[in-house]
Amino acid sequence: MLRVHFSGPDLARVRIAARPDVLWETVLSFHRLRDRRPGAAFGKWRSEARCRLNGETRLLAPLVPTRGYFPDFLTPPEGLLGIDEGLAALRATPPARVHAELSRLPATRPLPAWLRELSEGDSAALGRLACALRSYYENAVAPYWPLLQARIEADRAARGRALLDGGADHLLASLPPTMRWRPPVLEVDYPVDRDLFLNGRGLLLLPSFFCRRTPVTFHNPDLTPVLVYPLEHPAPRVLPTVSPGHSLGKLVGRTRSAILHGVGGGCTTSELARRVDVSLASASQHATVLRDAGLLLTLRHGNAVLHTLTPLGAALLRGGPEVDVRGVDTRGLEISALEAREVGVRVPGAGAVQ
Repeated sequence: MLRVHFSGPDLARVRIAARPDVLWETVLSFHRLRDRRPGAAFGKWRSEARCRLNGETRLLAPLVPTRGYFPDFLTPPEGLLGIDEGLAALRATPPARVHAELSRLPATRPLPAWLRELSEGDSAALGRLACALRSYYENAVAPYWPLLQARIEADRAARGRALLDGGADHLLASLPPTMRWRPPVLEVDYPVDRDLFLNGRGLLLLPSFFCRRTPVTFHNPDLTPVLVYPLEHPAPRVLPTVSPGHSLGKLVGRTRSAILHGVGGGCTTSELARRVDVSLASASQHATVLRDAGLLLTLRHGNAVLHTLTPLGAALLRGGPEVDVRGVDTRGLEISALEAREVGVRVPGAGAVQ
């Protein structure tokens, strides 16, 4: 178990990441790529990603074991700004830090030559690593980014609402079942027994699509505290494949346009009905059509449901270029009933280390 110890100033400095982190998602998806359990989630995604990859797995495997520790320098905070900024920060990692973190990798087998060069401070080897991460990201993660981003935005809206309703205490209590808020300590399911003292630095909460089962944090307690936690993947069991040409044909009339505008930064069905001045049943029906069209996401929040815009829905409201998701097939991003129970997901037929 990981125990995160808060003080008063820490509670005032709890924050939710403004967007997905490309490098955390990239590294954690590499764990999912090598998940060989039968019936595991992400099966279709894994097959498609492997077809597009070209040697990146062989390069990255010694650096990112199938489970347990991987170097902290792979996920600098600049990953929140985008792949270019994240990789630029990675390239700027001091050689002494690279050496120290690589030395913590399990000594089950000798490091390949290029990783030994990286450990010895070879900047060319660091550049090779950055190129491998970029190629892996572009082939395995970027094609799915709009849907990944939509899921994370939905979770972020739920956490933000909890923060507005009851402050940091309510926010921490709203986190998924793998985390339990027992003031002033956040207990986190974790593969090893560990204490993390925030000491006034606060905590960045980072929801992740590819994180599974247990949250993740930095090995080095002196780094800015980050807690990466798995999304509660909602039903349906398979992420919808968006077909804008067909689905947007349903989107006619003033009421559904008002529904889209009324969702704003996220609202419940009852709030949506009041904002648009329609019945609760009508608001629910219109939200279902918009969700089927790929314009809304719905996430359970306590006893209610919370609707948020997808990137495609936001682009439609802005009148700007659409988010093109026609080439994204997410039928393989499936959650089995067993795995649903592991992470507390509610799906039909299912009960409610890194």
